[in-house]
Amino acid sequence: MKKLIFPKDFLWGAATASYQIEGAWREDGRGESIWDRFSHIPGKINDGSNGDIACDHYHLYPQDIQLMKYLGIKAYRFSIAWPRIFPEGRGRYNPKGIEFYKKLTDMLIQNNIKPVATLFHWDLPQKLQDIGGWANREVADYFEEYAGYVFRELGDRVPIWITLNEPSVYSFVGHSEGRHAPGIADYSTALLVAHNLLLGHGKAVRLYREMGLKGEIGLSLNMTPMYPASENEADRAAALRADGSWNRWFCDPVFKGEYPRDILEWYSSRVTLPEIAEEDLELISVPVDFLGLNNYFASRIRHDETKWPLNTSDSFIGEYRTAIGWGINPDCFYDLLKRLGRDYPGVKIYITENGCACNDQINRDGEVLDDNRVDYLFKHIRSVHLALQEGVNIGGYFVWSLLDNFEWAEGYSKRFGIVYVDYPTQRRIIKKSGYWYKDVIGDNGFEVKE
Repeated sequence: MKKLIFPKDFLWGAATASYQIEGAWREDGRGESIWDRFSHIPGKINDGSNGDIACDHYHLYPQDIQLMKYLGIKAYRFSIAWPRIFPEGRGRYNPKGIEFYKKLTDMLIQNNIKPVATLFHWDLPQKLQDIGGWANREVADYFEEYAGYVFRELGDRVPIWITLNEPSVYSFVGHSEGRHAPGIADYSTALLVAHNLLLGHGKAVRLYREMGLKGEIGLSLNMTPMYPASENEADRAAALRADGSWNRWFCDPVFKGEYPRDILEWYSSRVTLPEIAEEDLELISVPVDFLGLNNYFASRIRHDETKWPLNTSDSFIGEYRTAIGWGINPDCFYDLLKRLGRDYPGVKIYITENGCACNDQINRDGEVLDDNRVDYLFKHIRSVHLALQEGVNIGGYFVWSLLDNFEWAEGYSKRFGIVYVDYPTQRRIIKKSGYWYKDVIGDNGFEVKE
């Protein structure tokens, strides 16, 4: 056996998101979010559920923090619900909303857990959607207003900030495919939303710098390695387009100050591109301290004339599948980490989400023996170690997720947590994967067969 040891200051964390766990959707002055509206529309959520109660983290957060302390979690990535802070998205702020996050962060700090706050994890105030949502450029200004208020109230407590979570998913799944809130199906709108999200990110980072705050700030991108389905020229070009539209479309403006030219050219005759001013790109590329990387699977890409506008179709890579149907391939995760180190040299990476859905059940002894998840985490964290050994600058790993939760369009039918949530009783049960992760954190590594 050989032991893989991680750097001394490596940040072991767990991640959640406000709408997925908090509940308390109408309490203490919280406004309506687009996910409140969307999840209450019949047929939008696969199991007919919503996030009204979720994991009731709004009331049970002290218990959840004690769970994290027991597991040895070094950092907790949570998101702030914009409609808790500004019920109408702008103007009038809600003191009770920010008070919850102050209590949460103070208790984390008291228990030696580093708070890591995400400003936008998809729960846009419905009042802003009523004026066009992120397709309205003004919403980037309202995001800056919201960010500034939160920075003033929590900037001395929170050392790591994430402006946006997965703008690619929010843009395309919510505005082109229509499977997520707000449920729009228009590709050109999705591109406009993507640009305005990145503008909002740039405005928040600039403001953070101007305020002289001493922490780190970046954004979390959901990135998927794309491989051609064959060696023929058409499939190779298709894989490059898929990568450009999903990965480089968000990374390049932030880290290179430009959108990928090959994709701009491809889009130019097929969709309506947003107006992109030179000063927009200067703002979007205001330097950040890290790239937050979310990854769950890799894709095999084939040229497909029937799939407008990219002419690509995709399938998962990996012999085995998670309970949500995603392919498992930790080697592709390693490839992605190496690629990021090469394409964006010097940029620190926090892996802000990685994990899998399993068909978890409580056995007769009251245990949840999720060996498939243990295996998934083992192999993916081993890929992280290998990339570290080869010089990729990785600062930490956050498992998705601390708790089973409301999994967006899947409702409560898919479980990602290292802690099981029995929703009718809100009882928490640490899974086998949670105990395994506890040991990894305690040892700052784990053993592998030579």
